[in-house]
Amino acid sequence: MPKRTYQPNSRRRQKKHGFRARARKAIHILKSRRAKGRKKLAA
Repeated sequence: MPKRTYQPNSRRRQKKHGFRARARKAIHILKSRRAKGRKKLAA
């Protein structure tokens, strides 16, 4: 039996459709959130 067509890869998916791919100032936003002491980022 051949391999299935869709083989999900969460890292590739996030790179294409995630927050960092969409938001242009994502790095700055995450930096400021980290500085504030956020436990959870981009979720």
